[in-house]
Amino acid sequence: MRYFAELRYNGESYCGWQRQNDAPTVQQTIEKALSTLLREDITTVGAGRTDTGVNAAYYVLHFDTTEPLPDCNWLVSKLNALLPPDIAFFSVQAVSDEAHARFDAVEREYRYRIELHKNPFVRSSWYYHAPLDVEQMNRAAALLLNYEDFTSFAKLNSNNKTNICHITKAEWRRENDTLWFTIRANRFLRNMVRSIVGTLVDVGRGRYTPDDFERIVAARDLSLSSGGAPAQGLFLWDVTYPDTIFVRKAK
Repeated sequence: MRYFAELRYNGESYCGWQRQNDAPTVQQTIEKALSTLLREDITTVGAGRTDTGVNAAYYVLHFDTTEPLPDCNWLVSKLNALLPPDIAFFSVQAVSDEAHARFDAVEREYRYRIELHKNPFVRSSWYYHAPLDVEQMNRAAALLLNYEDFTSFAKLNSNNKTNICHITKAEWRRENDTLWFTIRANRFLRNMVRSIVGTLVDVGRGRYTPDDFERIVAARDLSLSSGGAPAQGLFLWDVTYPDTIFVRKAK
């Protein structure tokens, strides 16, 4: 039987989503808990890979069991009791055996958080003290929708078959002392969002104009973009599936 699970996690203590032999990851932490509770070896498949320190406000994975689960709510409760405080499950739902948490996702949304004033109670953000021109940053961000090849923001040696992504939204919004960048696309390249954010911040501080930013995108040259923004400010925010595959329960 195949099941989809909805969860969230704080990535601060993990070396990303994907299991590694010599470092703690979100995937192996969850697989250990599932295997303990279900008394069989469980392997999970996630909606995507998040890098070291990156968070997921919403995440979806799938796993298979040899026998149907008698009570999905019981499993959610037990997982939340067994897992560390930085990983929390919302739901577990039975799906078709052909449903796939990664390949059936049609759109993903990331958000990046910048704090404009130092806040000791907010750790999952980038504290940026210099003034930023949000209007110029939004002008530049809107240009992303005109392009499909994002080689200028793709990490080298990532073994991507293609650097083509279809972005449907890219915008900055200010809420009091917090800046949020929201970007939606069918797929993202490794380190892409952090690289885009770092370059857009350079627009905001006057290093680049929106026209400069567009030339960086069009050049398809990673050496022209800025360094990536810190990992702790980045959140995987949403993953969308066709209703025929999976219906979201988490709010």
